[in-house]
Amino acid sequence: MIEFVVISFLKIIAVISVMMGIVAYTVMLERWVCAWMQDRIGPNRVGPFGLLQPMADGVKLILKEDVLPHHVHKVLYTLGPMLVLIPALINIGVVPWGSNLPIFGRDIKCVIADLNIGIMLPFAFAALSVYGIVLAGWASNSKYPFLGGIRSSAQMISYEVCLGLSVVPVFMQVGSLNLGKVVEYQAGHLPFICYPHMWLSFIIFLVSAFAETNRTPFDLPEAEQELVGGYNTEYSSMKFGMFFMGEYAAMFVMSALIVTLFLGGWSLPFAPFNAPATTLLVGLLHVGVFLAKVGGCLFFYVWVRWTIPRFRYDQLMALGWKVFIPLTILNILIVGTVMMIFGVK
Repeated sequence: MIEFVVISFLKIIAVISVMMGIVAYTVMLERWVCAWMQDRIGPNRVGPFGLLQPMADGVKLILKEDVLPHHVHKVLYTLGPMLVLIPALINIGVVPWGSNLPIFGRDIKCVIADLNIGIMLPFAFAALSVYGIVLAGWASNSKYPFLGGIRSSAQMISYEVCLGLSVVPVFMQVGSLNLGKVVEYQAGHLPFICYPHMWLSFIIFLVSAFAETNRTPFDLPEAEQELVGGYNTEYSSMKFGMFFMGEYAAMFVMSALIVTLFLGGWSLPFAPFNAPATTLLVGLLHVGVFLAKVGGCLFFYVWVRWTIPRFRYDQLMALGWKVFIPLTILNILIVGTVMMIFGVK
């Protein structure tokens, strides 16, 4: 029992440390990609090639004055940023970031919580993050944050339905909600992105993931041109920093789920190391493959932000309710029919 607790604690520390490190450098990646696409120079002053810029940004946020406006509801105003960041940190616990690591004669699973209801946990806790945004908008007692919070609540409710229904075909084919078994199935066959009857699920999940993380072209809750900064307008210092980290941590979790559900997780098609690791080197290779795929998804997030303009709000809601939800229901029927006729399993 003590050994299990110690190993779990070490895995939590390692996963969150790596995750937050990637989150910090994703911000710098975004600034670099933005500069490259706009033909200008990005951050290059702090450290060699600007690689220490995330540390400088973190120090700046910590040292800034934490202003507490007199007109806000102080308890809820303080609680909002926490409710945005914490769900993302919890959700990464069920994502398998490798197969296993043979260390000192022990086979350590590369997942913090190997649950048979794996996918249900991220969906449940991701829904909590909207409470943080709504609380921040309402507790700020200001019109722009309030409008941002209202927009976010409507957006999250709309696209959570699409997100949940879009993954049903994946679990129909695997026969389990356990994310580890989803990756093992793809390691023994092909990533689900290679199956034509899964393409619609992948596209809907991908677009809904953008909406769930409030990223362009679905960044209506912030919408700087309309709402100044939306729900985070009245925030400063590390409270603002927690909103910032929460958004990028949610991007990391959604990228990890996309990789796990559709891109094969830690496996590669036709690679000789697709079986669970028997040596530490193969186990680390699996982790590297997973992180490389997540990095590709994060780059896609950044690329889309600086390429596609923002939707109007009526277009956002119409896409979710009038297009995606009917399509997800139709997709479940199509995949079920394909599996019945061709015996796909």
